[in-house]
Amino acid sequence: MTDNDASIKLWNGFRLLAIDGSRLVLPDTQELESIYGRTKNQSETGVVQARISVLYDVLNRFAIDGVLAPLSTGESVLALNHLVFAKANDLIIYDRGYPSFNLIYEHFEKGVDFLIRVKADFSNLTREFYQSGLQSAIARMQPGKNIKLSDKPYSKNTFKDVRLVRVELPDGEIEILITSLSDTQKYPNFLFKELYFLRWGIETFYDELKNKIKIEHFSGYSEHCILQDFYAALFVSNVQSLIVGDINDELAKESTKYQYQYKVNSNLSYGFLKDRIILLFFSEKDMNEIVSELKALFKKHTIPIRPNRRFERDTDKYRKRGKPKLLKNNKNTF
Repeated sequence: MTDNDASIKLWNGFRLLAIDGSRLVLPDTQELESIYGRTKNQSETGVVQARISVLYDVLNRFAIDGVLAPLSTGESVLALNHLVFAKANDLIIYDRGYPSFNLIYEHFEKGVDFLIRVKADFSNLTREFYQSGLQSAIARMQPGKNIKLSDKPYSKNTFKDVRLVRVELPDGEIEILITSLSDTQKYPNFLFKELYFLRWGIETFYDELKNKIKIEHFSGYSEHCILQDFYAALFVSNVQSLIVGDINDELAKESTKYQYQYKVNSNLSYGFLKDRIILLFFSEKDMNEIVSELKALFKKHTIPIRPNRRFERDTDKYRKRGKPKLLKNNKNTF
């Protein structure tokens, strides 16, 4: 993305990123269970699963970093590892599973801005803010009393000044956000509701990864195959975003002609790309010719964008599923 900075979509000068995790159901082998772990489901045997974590550019729809890890690895640990790939003028959005003083401290140390959703009872600081009725406040945050500090680069007296923001949802629910964007003139309160909602892009990414790219339909049983398929799926997703992004920008400019703005049908686009991905990178045919052919196909298959449509997230959707179906010609190594 550094080859053409003018084409990169930004939010108030920031590259807008999100970090979130999910789980992948893996083939049921002793090797994979020993590496990644097993979770219980409705059956007595449970399923072998891995934890997945991704650093995602929600405006440009690119996976910047992705990792497959054992279930025993916490999401917050993986989030800290992703920070290696963040830089100044990045703003990272987190959901409620991530807030901690340690994460906030590391963001300040790296000079990377953040926006984190927290529960009202996350700490005494957030409880007091919630009860105050204030819309925004600068507060001093310190490590919790029961936090182990012997392996940390800070002490119990270390503090960071953060901004707390209250956001009211359409159903009346109150959300509390913690952010490093302390300038109330440059970043007034009303910006944060829509800003946090932009995090939804990473949810869409996971949906496409599992339901359109079908990442859990692995090509083999070994750890090598699992990792190969995982990173190949991230690569295909990024190639699709690169091509589709250009077309959607063109369609947005043409939207004045129609009742709705249109976008590429992502489900069909993945199908077209899958049939040509090898040809795109490993043939003697001119790559530009293949990309032009793909763009023409994508542009023929568009769908309208209907505004104000919202979908509830089922957080247990992928945890409740049973064992994946495996092809009979995949031979177990045990």
